[in-house]
Amino acid sequence: MASPIDPDIANRQPPAEVTLTEAFWYWLQLGCISFGGPAGQIALMHTDLVEKKRWISEKRFLHALNYCMILPGPEATQLAVYIGWLMHRTRGGILAGALFVLPSLLLLILLSWIYLAFGNQPIVAGILYGIKPAVVAIVLAAAYRIGSRTLKNHWLRGIAVLAFAAIALLHLPFPLIVLGAGIAGWIGGRFLPEKFDVGGTHAQAKSSYGAALLDDTTPTPAHAHFSLARLALVGGIGLVAGAATWLAIAALFGGSSTAAQLGWFFTKAAMLTFGGAYAVLPYVYQGAVDHYHWLTAAQMIDGLALGETTPGPLIMIVAFVGFVGGWSKEIFGATHLLAGGVLGAVVATWFTFLPSFIFIFAGGPLVESTRDNIRLTAPLTAISAAVVGVIVSLAVFFAEQVFHLERTLAQWDWIAMGITLAACIALFRFKAGTIKLIIACAIAGLMVSFFA
Repeated sequence: MASPIDPDIANRQPPAEVTLTEAFWYWLQLGCISFGGPAGQIALMHTDLVEKKRWISEKRFLHALNYCMILPGPEATQLAVYIGWLMHRTRGGILAGALFVLPSLLLLILLSWIYLAFGNQPIVAGILYGIKPAVVAIVLAAAYRIGSRTLKNHWLRGIAVLAFAAIALLHLPFPLIVLGAGIAGWIGGRFLPEKFDVGGTHAQAKSSYGAALLDDTTPTPAHAHFSLARLALVGGIGLVAGAATWLAIAALFGGSSTAAQLGWFFTKAAMLTFGGAYAVLPYVYQGAVDHYHWLTAAQMIDGLALGETTPGPLIMIVAFVGFVGGWSKEIFGATHLLAGGVLGAVVATWFTFLPSFIFIFAGGPLVESTRDNIRLTAPLTAISAAVVGVIVSLAVFFAEQVFHLERTLAQWDWIAMGITLAACIALFRFKAGTIKLIIACAIAGLMVSFFA
């Protein structure tokens, strides 16, 4: 039975129009405080933009989120770009995305330099020893939080379980899993539409928050109407921007240089991987560690730990990978390691995020035109369910690395397991914040290293 609608909330008028200046300060604030990975960032945006500020309705928010979750790249960043674009056209989308990423990039450059310059110090090693088990718990919590929003019935939960088995046991490529889930959703939308409609209704949204500036019934803004000509223009601009940047790097450093390799690799990572940050990391690990040898497996896990301590999208670990690659391969020579690291971080970030902006600016109008078509939204819902299974598989992958599960039972890291267990209790039982949890686990790591 639906909850009764509070008359005061039901009669609440939409907020006033939001200026670009107001949006600037909000997106900058979000970029500085958005800890907790994509799940935490999406929850924060929902709290701010749907519940408190009421810039966008819940149903519209969830529809955009489902689209972003099937795109290659970081779904939280793409969602910010989407909402910024919907409210203030292209400049609003660029503003939202850039401010969402920039604070994290600057902070990760600093942390990467400290890690490479002083990482062999016992205090740094102890901090990382405590943070890495916390990462396992944080990824599990992310899966739970996304799953609690997405897996509303047994059909969707079944898709998540099958996706986990497909990637963790059968080692199927994620694009194939996305395709299978999309087909399942398309079939479900035709024959079981009620099982694949998980978005909030207009009445439900109003019962909790009141009318939004971009409400369910608000007409689509003029710039968000779909046209093939606009799709081709935006796609062409994106291709030119990416190609021109790579050609400039190749002209300066050579087509086979580390800088050019970073650009090409992260273009592929951005274009060929799906499911956001947690799904893209295994691909980045395989390429950066096994193929190009920009960093070691241990450094990759350390980079993820550092990424969890910074605001912004978790996929910003690519900045760490680029920094270590530029440093270790000495892009500017042995006497300018910091400059090489900074260039590597900037190149990795640019080529990772450029496609995300283009996907939103080009595809956003198409998404707006399908908001009420269950046969088109059902595949998105099914793919979102599959992503939950993939995130759980990533937690298993990290656990194997952190706990040394490839070794004999006696060599497993039981202390790290204990830290992860305590972190899970803190997250699931006591709803601890990510930053407080990381600080506590870092202190635990220091204590272990001190008494070891």
